[in-house]
Amino acid sequence: MTTSPDDWQRWFPEIAVTADPAVVALMTNAHAVSLPAGRAVFQVGSACQHYLLVTEGVVRVQLLSDTGREIVLYRVSPGESCVLTTSCLLGGERYPAEGIAEVPVRALTISAGQFAQALHQSDTFRRFVFANLGRRIADVIRHMQEIAFGNLDRRLAELLLSRVARTGTLTVTHQEIAVELGTAREVVSRHLKHYEANGWVALRRGRLELLDVAALQQLAANGLTGRAEQQTN
Repeated sequence: MTTSPDDWQRWFPEIAVTADPAVVALMTNAHAVSLPAGRAVFQVGSACQHYLLVTEGVVRVQLLSDTGREIVLYRVSPGESCVLTTSCLLGGERYPAEGIAEVPVRALTISAGQFAQALHQSDTFRRFVFANLGRRIADVIRHMQEIAFGNLDRRLAELLLSRVARTGTLTVTHQEIAVELGTAREVVSRHLKHYEANGWVALRRGRLELLDVAALQQLAANGLTGRAEQQTN
């Protein structure tokens, strides 16, 4: 599928406005792809053959340990490139993680050969690639710091508040939350049962209802301090 000039102009204006011949050729030869929710965008060990720029939907990039534990590294949203794809193209490495279309995804793809040629010939494209790579690496490092050193209660409360629907109900399993937070399902279940005992949430099969948003907001702001700490004593 050919790409639309509107996609470039809307999501990647710094490329769309240039008259650089190498970039114009790159945009002309790029392809638009559509993937359904749940489809693998790339898999562990697969060769990187395309530079990926997302225009619709979200790609979830995650690791799977030898013990079967999953951890979400980051997400690629519209207007962003995939840091693993970029690093694999630059280093000639295979993918160390997998990318999944979290919802239906549309993306612009540039072949590895065209990517290398434009990177060599165009200062504009080179600046675009490395600026995106730098931002995404910083995001991943911040996320890893949260997983390694962040307060789990604060992160869990932030996740619940960010994902809850207008009805106050979140359709999600404990395992899915554990993957998001980079921890074990048993740890998530223990924390959620504690929240339920304090009247902050109600646990149902496959879903969760927020009962005390103010308490969760306090947790999200400070971890187990203030009002939340008082209720655990």
